[in-house]
Amino acid sequence: MPRDENFRPMIFICSPFAGDEAKNIVNARKYSRYAFDLGYLPITPHLLFPQYLNELTERREGIHMGIVLMGKCEEVRVFGNQMTSGMVRELEKAKRWRKPIRFFDKDCKEVNINA
Repeated sequence: MPRDENFRPMIFICSPFAGDEAKNIVNARKYSRYAFDLGYLPITPHLLFPQYLNELTERREGIHMGIVLMGKCEEVRVFGNQMTSGMVRELEKAKRWRKPIRFFDKDCKEVNINA
């Protein structure tokens, strides 16, 4: 059966939010656009949930909801050279679910973390 030309596999974008939030939002947008331009449907919860959740008091709920969305994705892509506690939690779950995980630097170049 031919693939629908509008089909975009969903991938989970894992990148820092905590810390320098303004800079991290700009980067998350860049990573999401990169994935979109490659033909994916990027799922980037840290661009959505901070719109209505309080980072200080509802961070745990936001991470949990992101993990729920990650369960619907075919792959996890990790961007940047910093690992936040939220990212660690997401990756632990992705490994338990045996999701494919790929790593990219801040310039969207794939890196081999085992090298």
